[in-house]
Amino acid sequence: MPETETQDAVSDKEEQSEEKEKQSEENDKEIQEDKEETETQDAAETKEKKSFFKKKDKKDKKDEKIEELNDRLIRTIAEFDNFRKRTEKEKAHQFEVGAKDIVERILPVVDNFERGLSSVSEQEKDGAFVQGIELVYKQLMKCLEDAGVKTIEAVGKEFDPNFHNAVMHAEDEELGENIVVEEFQKGYMYRDSVVRHSMVKVVN
Repeated sequence: MPETETQDAVSDKEEQSEEKEKQSEENDKEIQEDKEETETQDAAETKEKKSFFKKKDKKDKKDEKIEELNDRLIRTIAEFDNFRKRTEKEKAHQFEVGAKDIVERILPVVDNFERGLSSVSEQEKDGAFVQGIELVYKQLMKCLEDAGVKTIEAVGKEFDPNFHNAVMHAEDEELGENIVVEEFQKGYMYRDSVVRHSMVKVVN
């Protein structure tokens, strides 16, 4: 009787051991299946993401058309801006040339005013006519000055061919070389350009 019980106990232990091993194998199998399923899902998600970004990378025809039109618009604006600047520069240059030409035409009138006033005697200077002429002359010179016309300084200055036109030369040891000692005709500038050079006498 004790021997039979011992055999039964041993048999039970063997069965329990086999069941545990079987259970362990089933657990390992389930874990492996779960792992494989997870890997399959991850692979599917990765593929789906790649496919999504690939679609994003490929531009839509509508987007390409928008970019093309935008680029053309930017180029057109830049070209128009350059045209506007070039036109304004040309207009300013033409205006300056035209104004310079008008000033050049007015200068002989100024010369005649100055010659007439310089020939007036001391007794006639107080006359109403002479004073009226002098007022007109001053008004004319004020208008020219406001427009940007100014006289070129000459007498006592060093001769500069950019501003002076030497028509006579003289010798004078007391004065330095290339000094303007007399002005025969006034020179004028309009803004930064010379309208007429001063006609001068220079000491060498």
